[in-house]
Amino acid sequence: MTVDLRSDTVTRPTPAMREAMQRAQLGDDVFGEDPTVNALEERMAAMFGHQAALFCPSGTMTNQIAINVHTRPGDEVLCEEGAHVYRYEGGGMMANSGCSVKHLPADRGRFTAAEVEAAVNDRNAAYLANSRLVVIENTVNRGGGAVWDIREARRIRTACDRLGLQLHMDGARLFNAMAVDGTAPTDWGAFLHSISICLSKGLGAPVGSVLIGPKEFIHQARRVRKRFGGGMRQAGMLAAAGLHALDHHIDRLKDDHARARRIGETVARRPWCARVMPVDTNIVIYDLAPGHTAAAHVERLGMHGVRCFAIGPQQVRMVTHLDVDDEGLAHVLEVLERPDP
Repeated sequence: MTVDLRSDTVTRPTPAMREAMQRAQLGDDVFGEDPTVNALEERMAAMFGHQAALFCPSGTMTNQIAINVHTRPGDEVLCEEGAHVYRYEGGGMMANSGCSVKHLPADRGRFTAAEVEAAVNDRNAAYLANSRLVVIENTVNRGGGAVWDIREARRIRTACDRLGLQLHMDGARLFNAMAVDGTAPTDWGAFLHSISICLSKGLGAPVGSVLIGPKEFIHQARRVRKRFGGGMRQAGMLAAAGLHALDHHIDRLKDDHARARRIGETVARRPWCARVMPVDTNIVIYDLAPGHTAAAHVERLGMHGVRCFAIGPQQVRMVTHLDVDDEGLAHVLEVLERPDP
């Protein structure tokens, strides 16, 4: 048996999702004529209490479109050093939008309104970049799936209003966060200027993310999507997978979290583990003890049918998801308990 814990992006469509994709009504989405894409966009906008939404191939694209619409070349984006928009999107903020980046101090990827206020440049200083956009990520990937406190996020929005900034959320795993803290999509949509929601991580769709925001913002985003090469034609088959995921794969996210906690508890007991980050959702990140390297550790686990990911010289990440059931979990725990991993 092989259990793939490298990411929650490795999931494959369930038979029921494939059937929904096969039945999808199709049209040309670039012309705005795909009824299934339109239904997904309308549903996501309504779910978060916004006016409009835009279906795109990936979360990287929705994030990069949002940054491009919110900013002008030469503007500054404020985010945490490990943020996906900075670390894992190919330098897109700089290449696509001509923005510079300022890193904020953070606790497992989460910063405060006070830290935002302290970082904003003086708009009267012509030699400084114009601080324009704040990006928060929920859950925080490199923070071990840490969940943002919505009260602090609201305080950041208040600070943004006072300082003339926009606030975007990379909500690739926002549904995981909401499964933990009990917040609703409208709670977040009420104060975020824009939100990116990934359908192909915990929700298990094969492709796609949705950008959500005001009508005029999405109108501009649609133009940028075309410029970025993201216009799709008969995309309803992909949108149907997203609609199926919204109907069937949200409530089960808590199962992923429970399995991740079991993995974290087992790893913490092993002599080769120095530290496990708190396991809040479906991500387990741990540091290896001196004398152990992540590359060798990942290779050994792979030989025993457990695939995971080295995210640092001595740091490893495991992610639970739709394709990891109790049988798969049992295999992972058995391998981790062996003397040699």
